[in-house]
Amino acid sequence: MDLLTCGLFSRRVGPRLITDDGCAVLAPGGGLSHVGRMTLSSLNPWLALVIAGVLEIVWASSFKFISLQRPLASLGVVVTMIASFFFLWLATQKLPIGTAYAIWTGIGAVGAATVGILLYGEPATALRIVCIVLIVAGIVGLKLFSGAH
Repeated sequence: MDLLTCGLFSRRVGPRLITDDGCAVLAPGGGLSHVGRMTLSSLNPWLALVIAGVLEIVWASSFKFISLQRPLASLGVVVTMIASFFFLWLATQKLPIGTAYAIWTGIGAVGAATVGILLYGEPATALRIVCIVLIVAGIVGLKLFSGAH
């Protein structure tokens, strides 16, 4: 399924005007820039992984709000969870599964721990901060040495 995203993603297509979707524009300097149809599979897998990780932070940090008395909040957590898994799946189509999963869980762990400290008053001991920094170092290492671009 194609996703029409005029204005979000662009690529240079040379001197030819492409008008199939009405999103071709004249670029500065006389060239053409085409902003048009993008399939979800053309989304950068690292960007999809970051989106999945941020969504994981949201749903993991929102578990405190799930209850029968808050059906909309509970539904929001479930929808965010599904979206997170979807973007993780999208990333794993082009990235090694071990790398993608480890980075996704690392982003979620660091983010949830940070939200816990900043919003829920959880302790910010030196040892906890060191552990969070070590997780971040692991995420960066996996990205740098994964062999995936």
